[in-house]
Amino acid sequence: MLIQRFHPGKTLSEMAIHNGTLYLAGQVAEDVTRDIAGQTREVLGHIDRLLAEGGSDKAHILMCQIYLSDLANFDGMNAAWNAWVAPGNAPPRATVEARLARPEWLVEMVVTAAQK
Repeated sequence: MLIQRFHPGKTLSEMAIHNGTLYLAGQVAEDVTRDIAGQTREVLGHIDRLLAEGGSDKAHILMCQIYLSDLANFDGMNAAWNAWVAPGNAPPRATVEARLARPEWLVEMVVTAAQK
């Protein structure tokens, strides 16, 4: 079966599509001066852009894994998430505290979604 890779780099591709399923790489904020709500909104914007590019949207997310650098940021992240998530289509989700690759990143999200 064909595997499509989007925005491939030396280390990773931003997204791969196989058999109608989109697999997004972990998305992080570029503007690390933002607080948790700002970084979360930026990350969700990256997710929206990639999903659209792959023929999907947030209502078709199958699973989201969320990594927070500090669980004290859970409520701030969740507020931004709840304002964004498609009503009636909240996907299965896991949220964990983890040391992220760069200390200034507060949140990283990994999404799997179905094409429309």
